Amino acid sequence: MMKCFGADLEEFQPWCFVVFIWNQLEVADSSSSSTTRAAQNVVTCIYQCKLRGRSCLITVSWTKNLMGQGLSVGIDELGNHCLCKVDIKPWLFSKRKGSKNLEVESSKIDILWDLSCAKFGSGPEPLEGFYLAVLFNQEMVLLLGDLKKEACKKIDSDYAKVHSDAIFIAKREHIFGKKFYGAKAQFSDKGQVHDVRIECDTLGLNDPCLVIRIDSKTVMQVKQLKWKFRGNHTILVDGLPVEVFWDVHNWLFGNAMGNAVFMFQTCISTEKLWTGQSVSDPSVLTWAYSQQFRDSQLQGLGFSLILYAWKNE
Repeated sequence: MMKCFGADLEEFQPWCFVVFIWNQLEVADSSSSSTTRAAQNVVTCIYQCKLRGRSCLITVSWTKNLMGQGLSVGIDELGNHCLCKVDIKPWLFSKRKGSKNLEVESSKIDILWDLSCAKFGSGPEPLEGFYLAVLFNQEMVLLLGDLKKEACKKIDSDYAKVHSDAIFIAKREHIFGKKFYGAKAQFSDKGQVHDVRIECDTLGLNDPCLVIRIDSKTVMQVKQLKWKFRGNHTILVDGLPVEVFWDVHNWLFGNAMGNAVFMFQTCISTEKLWTGQSVSDPSVLTWAYSQQFRDSQLQGLGFSLILYAWKNE
């Protein structure tokens, strides 16, 4: 069932709430969607893992600017307690291969990376030819990239015995286009990588239309967009229900430099997160609700993808 809220923002608060929570979870990129698009070539991923037997979040942000690619890694325990944060400067000022060693609360955290052979597309996130590893007391907690064997050689470990329980739970990405906007999405931790395509032409049209395709297949279409500029709709991907939320108000009525926002949420039941919670007043968006959302994610209820779509001139 498709729900469209138009100008009735109070009904749309749950999704606005989720976006707010994402900004609370975001430790590597403090900028908001209202800043200039020049500063927004960043992809941020959040992984759930275990440290000392307790769940924690590792945030990895890939950035791209005039100085080159950059990388930031942050580790947070539940309760918004930041254990550490490491910023790896753009390649113009640092090596593409290296490591950082930190002592945190009598424990040792090692972050190793090798992007010397990394291949990039148009975005800041490497596609292949790299590894990024996070170790806690010499145990692997996160291992990204296709050069996993090289990473194991670096830490003098047997690749066959290395196992990371980290789960990919959230991603935020800025995408750019005029009419077409594309991104890659993996809606479950071990699931297939899909092509997500958003189509929307708002220039010179009396009745603009929004179309979303997954792997070239149309999964939803919104007509009369000027009346339905905010809403949500459930689609199926890999047999899983995925709730799609959209807000294209800026495209239709706001600043030409503004962005639209889309969220794909594989939560089993997003309504469960809001039962009994009144969020019509922004002042109630407190840490307690942030904690509730974090707990729901860590209990395996789903994956969140937030796309900020910017129109190119």
